Amino acid sequence: MAAMLKSYSSNACFPASGFAVFRSNNATNASNKRSSNWKPPQAAIIPNLHLPMRSFEVKNRTSTEDIKCLRLITALKTPYLPDGRFDLEAYDDLVNKQIENGVEGIIVGGTTGEGQLMSWDEHIMLIGHTVNCFGSKIKVVGNTGSNSTREAIHASEQGFAVGMHAALHINPYYGKTSLDGMISHFESVISMGPTIIYNVPSRTGQDIPPHVIQTLAQSATLAGVKECVGNDRIKQYTDDGIVVWSGNDDQCHDARWGYGATGVISVTSNLVPGLMRDIMFAGKNPTLNSKLLPLMDWLFQEPNPIGLNTALAQLGVVRPVFRLPYVPLPAEKRIEFVNLVKQIGREHFVGDKDVQVLDDDDFILVGRY
Repeated sequence: MAAMLKSYSSNACFPASGFAVFRSNNATNASNKRSSNWKPPQAAIIPNLHLPMRSFEVKNRTSTEDIKCLRLITALKTPYLPDGRFDLEAYDDLVNKQIENGVEGIIVGGTTGEGQLMSWDEHIMLIGHTVNCFGSKIKVVGNTGSNSTREAIHASEQGFAVGMHAALHINPYYGKTSLDGMISHFESVISMGPTIIYNVPSRTGQDIPPHVIQTLAQSATLAGVKECVGNDRIKQYTDDGIVVWSGNDDQCHDARWGYGATGVISVTSNLVPGLMRDIMFAGKNPTLNSKLLPLMDWLFQEPNPIGLNTALAQLGVVRPVFRLPYVPLPAEKRIEFVNLVKQIGREHFVGDKDVQVLDDDDFILVGRY
């Protein structure tokens, strides 16, 4: 180690000739004669001296194999109070409805739960609250991913410390990295506990190719992949023995029963958890799948979670509060949702209030919270 650091300090900054600008002409000429022997410094690889901040206490711990078995995981909505803070009463009610309808796991603070609009304090608090209240009844998967490796490490340490059962990690988005950098990013967090890798190129702008997943699959803590590229990619992974959850509700029936997917990480199950359980557990059911496809199409006509937030507000299970930049769907789309509920059957949806068409003035848009 000492030798390596010595080599780094002597080579990485300047050539042996020093700063030519501060030297006499004679010294500069001598330096130029030696320049043909100088080689650019190589990037120094400094070992990571940080020890992992983790606990091996068994309370609330879940093995990677336990996560691999989950068939229905809901990417849970986060509801708000009128001032934009979390509405924990409504949140708890949403979680209880998932448990009552046989959902096995929930994603906390994912894209659907608007983790991108949370501070990390809010994020970790919500994970801790969920584990504390429901951790013995449902698996809690915390979205602790980030395009910053430093943030992903810190959030994952905190998430596992407060008891989450698994972590959801996305590849670095916007400021994209190379494929080698992507592997290094995931390897920095995957050893902390059971991990689901999330591939959604439509949001990140960069696909996670199969060879990256196959490299990460050598880790015992990779639970699997939430894959949004399509069912052919899912089949490629399942043929290799890698666990996959469909990330596309409209493809999940075929993914589960025709392409080997273990299950789905679903948005639609926020609304009809019992019917989504039937799709994942009760065998092929193209009739039920066709019945739900119009609802799925409606949910994703605008970027998620705009449709879901609108729908849950009209069902009366959350307040009609939106954190900007999300805004509700327009009135004609809100009318379409009411008709969809009637077609599918109100009894299949969460909540016990009559579905209604909300007016524009009923919604609260919050920019500061």
